Amino acid sequence: MKRLLLSIMVMAALCLLTAAVTAQPPEIKGLEDPVEGRLQMGQTTLKDQTDVAVTVYNNNRALVRDRRSIKLLPGESALRFMDVAAAILPETVSLRSLNDPGTLKILEQNYEFDLMSPDKLMEKYVGRDVTLVNKDSDLNFYEQPATLLSVNNGPVYKVEDKIYLGHPGVVVLPELPEELIAKPTLVWLLANEGTDHEVEAAYLTEGMNWRADYVLTLNREETALDIEGWVTLTNQSGAAYNNAQLKLIAGDVNIVQPERRREMKMVAMEMAAGAPPMMEEEAFAEYHLYTLQRRTTIRENQTKQVSLLSGTNVAVEKHYEFRGDAGFYSGPTDTLRDQNADVFLTFKNREENGLGMPLPGGVMRVYQADQSGMLQFSGEDRIRHTPKNEEVRLTLGKAFDVVGDRTQDDYKALGPNSHESAFTIVVRNRKDTAIKVDVVEPMPGDWTILEESSPHVKKDARTAIFTLDAPADGEVKLSYRVRVRY
Repeated sequence: MKRLLLSIMVMAALCLLTAAVTAQPPEIKGLEDPVEGRLQMGQTTLKDQTDVAVTVYNNNRALVRDRRSIKLLPGESALRFMDVAAAILPETVSLRSLNDPGTLKILEQNYEFDLMSPDKLMEKYVGRDVTLVNKDSDLNFYEQPATLLSVNNGPVYKVEDKIYLGHPGVVVLPELPEELIAKPTLVWLLANEGTDHEVEAAYLTEGMNWRADYVLTLNREETALDIEGWVTLTNQSGAAYNNAQLKLIAGDVNIVQPERRREMKMVAMEMAAGAPPMMEEEAFAEYHLYTLQRRTTIRENQTKQVSLLSGTNVAVEKHYEFRGDAGFYSGPTDTLRDQNADVFLTFKNREENGLGMPLPGGVMRVYQADQSGMLQFSGEDRIRHTPKNEEVRLTLGKAFDVVGDRTQDDYKALGPNSHESAFTIVVRNRKDTAIKVDVVEPMPGDWTILEESSPHVKKDARTAIFTLDAPADGEVKLSYRVRVRY
């Protein structure tokens, strides 16, 4: 019976400690009223929330607008605004009354973040009396009053006239220290001339991020594709946003980092609606703002995917490319054999091509059906923000069946800064279909092509492109001579 009674006492003590930890935070000291001796302390939690909107950037930052209905007594009072993001940037917080803005003024703003934890609870009780619950040799629980002397590298207790370096039982604290709170909390000292207010607290928080991901399905003929876009949103801000209005900002927004005093680009995404439309776009300053056309709940420590856009039967072209090097023209070079061609997909982001919408920067993954009809992954590439009516160019990898050799047939040094070289490039196409191959030659300095077996196109001041027709399971040869002056 004695063991049972002691067990019940220990469980009761633990329950009291848990209740103390989860109890409402105490009133804040220091906000004293000259008449009453203490200011009226109001408190608002998520149960008072009437609306919440979240605008997410993908530089690990979001803007939160939290609306709540509260009651305040006239005069000066303190308001504890609970359930904010743990990763809040307190210097960005603002509060306003939506229904009676002229009657509510902020006199002082505080951010309380001294959160309770076992270690902090112990630190607050250094030099104070605690209770130790242990077991005796008969496994019976008993209590010992003690004084906590230190918590450096482990607790040190004084029990009667002896010093204990730790103990095997449970520490029971008589009460919760007033300085500690369960969650990060905003506290305002307010001057209020009204009573009922619907307030909106707006703040920036870290810990929220998002990116764009695309799935492209290429047809067997490699002439068209279907595209599906997704937004992947991650919330690690330390708060949940229930039934929130979700917005996304597209553009490069300048962010000041005080500790480094440097520019950080906020890479956000531009979205477009499919059918039915999931997001609505509007121009916003120098950026684009996209709004999800329904509300969604963003839970803490959650990754959420939202449909972004879709397009069908988008005309596409596949390109094969051999790229040279500007260093080939300033001296003798070795023969390069069995070089695999690079493979690219290009398509126009135009309305008449099934798109014509701003595409946010992200990863595009390409899939193609095999002979059995099963989709297989065939490559991926990251795109930058791509406005409408621009071209998208994706690098897929190396072509297994398209190889080439490069041989320098001749080289002459015409002077200290003048060179003449002759090259032969042989392209072998082992595919069952004929293809076009671009030989892209980066040309240094002032260059002139003296001879060529196929005509080139001068793409820009430093690039010549030869387009070759490679027959099915055949080869094609390119020869040219060029003079370069530096």
